[in-house]
Order: sequence, then structure tokens, then C-alpha cells
Amino acid sequence: MKKSITYYLTLLVIKLKGVKKEFSKDPIDYLKIRKENVIHPKNNLFKNRKTRNFKVDKTLITEIKPAHSADKLLLFIHGGAFISGPAKHHWDSLKEIAKKTQQTIWMCNYPKAPENTIADISKNIDAVYQQALKSFKSNQITLMGDSVGGTLATTLTQRLVQNNSALPKKLILICPVMDATLSNKDIDTIDKTDPMLSKAGVLSAKMMCAGNTDLKNELMSPLYGSFQQFPNTLLFLAENDITYPDQQLAVQKLKKANVILKIIFGEDMPHIWPLLPVMKEAKDALKQTIHAINN
Repeated sequence: MKKSITYYLTLLVIKLKGVKKEFSKDPIDYLKIRKENVIHPKNNLFKNRKTRNFKVDKTLITEIKPAHSADKLLLFIHGGAFISGPAKHHWDSLKEIAKKTQQTIWMCNYPKAPENTIADISKNIDAVYQQALKSFKSNQITLMGDSVGGTLATTLTQRLVQNNSALPKKLILICPVMDATLSNKDIDTIDKTDPMLSKAGVLSAKMMCAGNTDLKNELMSPLYGSFQQFPNTLLFLAENDITYPDQQLAVQKLKKANVILKIIFGEDMPHIWPLLPVMKEAKDALKQTIHAINN
């Protein structure tokens, strides 16, 4: 399929910024990558919206509310390899979502590795969801995450099912990391064409996060858990993404579990492509995301 000019421009910017180079280091330089963090959005980013910050355990929540009261919540868990984030592209994407939905949005800025382990992070994600249930019914909540944010959204859902707890109405996953071991043989082939991520750096970040937890543990690798009883799921995949082979395996398990699943495949697309600014293909994908949130 013919790509837009902005697609090639985006790939050029990714190359010039040296994203792949940073994610090829072992150990990964998490402090340098964190320089791209944007903890608080600009004051004028969410016009005609009420914003406030509050803490749940060690997690900073930025709440973005419509002018009129909203009875639905989008709980957004950002990506960043467990070591960084949120970044500008997360806020820019939420700006568009806020403009075109009437939902309350919670940006979930959870504690990061290596200062915190996956056990700490998962505990925080659980606490945030339980806090959300104090103000919203479970069928009013959409759970959304990109990259390891998608990992955390998936593992949260698995724990909710295991504990017979109330599930969110929808799950929106953008290029989620399904297996922290990165042991799938197909990853080595895609590593050569992936413009953003490299196995060495991503695996280094996972090991920093693991602590005493095995990388195959369901807290880090939802592929090894169950997908039974999952809510309606929208899944974005990217062809030129080292996380894609494991997502294909997850799709098989989701289908076997009879989950209502919609897949949007990004031919020749890089990791988290629906959230990348400027690119026409990304804007089209974000429109599909907004449609899913609204319906």
C-alpha cells in the first residue's frame, strides 16, 4: 500500500533522533531516554477541559475532564519500556481524544524501573483501577495502553479475571509487549528493519524492571497468561516492530478464548504508530481509536 509523504518524514525524524541507537544499548541508558519525559502537559494543551493532579500510591494521575460532568473514564497507561514516560506524543494523542470524546481521562504515570520493580508497578496499576471503581462503574471504563502500557493493561485484566473482579468495558492495546523474554526467533529478523526498537535495549529495560521476577512471569509477559473472559479488545499491530511476532501469538490465544477482537494492522508501520505525530496513517488510526472509545 502506498504510504504518505508524512510516513517517510516520520521515519526520517526517528532516524535523526537516534531512537534505534538508544534502544540498542545494553545496559540501556534510561536516564538519557528520560530526558524526553513530559510529566505535566502545557497549560493550554487541554482547552475547555478541567485538569487536576492527584496521587494513587506512587502513581501520579493527571485527570482531564470535560466542562460538563462525564460518567465514562478512559484510563490511559503510557508506554516507555518501564523506564520512562510519559512523552510528548502521549499528551498530543490525549489532546485529540479529549477534543473528540466526552470522557474523563486519567493519564496514569506509574513508578518506573530500575528504581521500582514490576511487582511495585503492578501494585500501583491495581490501586489506580480500584480507585477508578470508586467513581465509575466498570462498564463505564475503557482501558488503553501503548507498548508496555499495553502490557500493564493486559496483565491488569488478567488479574481482574483471576480474582473475579469487575472488568473494564473495553481494552485498547497499541503494540503491546506480550513477552518480556523477546525469545521469539522471528524477532531477530524484524530487528534489522525496526526503525525504533532493538532487542538488546528493550531486553535490558525488561531485566531492570524484573527484579526477582522471572521474565516469563505473567506480570511481565501476558502471553503466558490466560485471555479467557477478556472484554471487547481493539488491537493495533505494526509490521516493522520487534514486538509484532509475540502479538501474533497473543492474537491466536485471544481468538481461541473467543474474545470479541478487532485488529488494525499497520503495514510497514513502526512501533506505536497510531500515536506518532504528523504521520497521516497515525492520524487515521487515532480516528479509529476515538471511534472505538465513543462507541
